[in-house]
Amino acid sequence: MKLRLDINGRKLRLHVPRGIRLLDLLRDYAGLTGTKYGCGEGQCGACVVLVDGVARKSCLLTAASAVGKKIVTIEGVASGQRLHAVQEAFLEHAAFQCGFCTPGMILAAAALLERNPQPSAGEIAAALQGHLCRCGTYPRIVAAVTAASRRKAARRG
Repeated sequence: MKLRLDINGRKLRLHVPRGIRLLDLLRDYAGLTGTKYGCGEGQCGACVVLVDGVARKSCLLTAASAVGKKIVTIEGVASGQRLHAVQEAFLEHAAFQCGFCTPGMILAAAALLERNPQPSAGEIAAALQGHLCRCGTYPRIVAAVTAASRRKAARRG
């Protein structure tokens, strides 16, 4: 099956098997391995990408369902050479250890800040509740997202 997709602002034409998951298309056909395969069942959040600005678990989506939508992966969330505010804050707050869950959390946090520029700690925790982090850096992750919201406000202001 041939699909035309908009991934990270690039128009791609890919020939893929019918019924392939978006996760597998991204990793195996588009070469974007920043999107992680965790559980394959929508439980861990490691595979989160943005679909038209909404955080979605790519292991639960068919690639065909992404046609006509804008897909953003961790490789495309930065603006040119400048990291996204959430990426910068994760680095500054050491909000990761092994880093496996980090791409999905960064994208979920970026989507949260687009719809709610100044979320409370509770709203951040709720937005990230579908993400499992075995390293247990949740307090630093919430602090990083809070800092990112301040950074984004300063950039706008």
